[in-house]
Amino acid sequence: MKILKKIMIGAGVLVVCAVSINAVQQDSSGGSEASVKSSRQPEKSVANNYRIVALPVPKNLDFAGENVPMDDPDVYERMDRELLVNTYWQSNALLLMKRASKFFPIIEPILKEEGVPDDLKYLAVIESGLTQAVSPARAVGFWQLLEGTGKDYGLEINDNVDERYNIEKATRAAAQYLKKAKERFGSWTLAAASYNAGQYGIDKQLERQKVDDYYDLLLGEETGRYIFRLLALKEIMNHPKKYGFVFDKEDLYQPIPTFEVKVDTVVKDFPDFASQFGINYKTLKIHNPWLRDDHLNNASRKTYFIKIPEKGYYPALD
Repeated sequence: MKILKKIMIGAGVLVVCAVSINAVQQDSSGGSEASVKSSRQPEKSVANNYRIVALPVPKNLDFAGENVPMDDPDVYERMDRELLVNTYWQSNALLLMKRASKFFPIIEPILKEEGVPDDLKYLAVIESGLTQAVSPARAVGFWQLLEGTGKDYGLEINDNVDERYNIEKATRAAAQYLKKAKERFGSWTLAAASYNAGQYGIDKQLERQKVDDYYDLLLGEETGRYIFRLLALKEIMNHPKKYGFVFDKEDLYQPIPTFEVKVDTVVKDFPDFASQFGINYKTLKIHNPWLRDDHLNNASRKTYFIKIPEKGYYPALD
């Protein structure tokens, strides 16, 4: 039986081959050849129009005004890696640019008010992709703040309200953390690294390795890549055309104007509250993600400011 099966399978293969050969040969006018060429055309088109090229690594780079030692071969290679990874992950980089157009105008003035260099905004980019992310360690929001850290810097966190999701308040808390780290290390680069590894973790490695500069430290994979990811995204997002990204201003996401409603009482039902302003609950939550439930207990009668989008930006408002 096994021999018979093998014979039958072999015969089947021969039949398929014969049919394939006949199909190609039967049109002497070249129709079959044209068909074969047509089937190959997409592959040829991709090969002609899509190139994966080595990228020139900038010779002069800085982070928050602090020089990057690009003459160090290790620094050069690590920078090259992050430029390649972030340039050729095109969909992600383009989404980051679209979101940055919407959220950087919120983040930038707060960093300026707090006396934090503008480059530190890229921490929010690599921490969360400018989304209200939640990590496996339960770090939350644009700035990926842990509950303890958030409370240390004055954020309210409970079942009803979690201000780590409030972009303005979380940005201010992150800025205060970074200023404190800068005071400790004397460097914005080390302060940024400590945002990933913790201030104690960076301090321990500086002491252990007897150096005082981030670029001289041997660190784990994540923190070792951290500053280079910041530098790469800063470079790409500031020079998109140089790295092959083509878009118009209209392609970028735009901030939606809002006004604030003062609330210092209990809110029993946010869907009903939203409907008073001609919007639905989903739209209310998009602009106020720090409201974590469909009601607000507010036993202390604390004052909150809830954002409402201006008319004309959502269908429900028309």
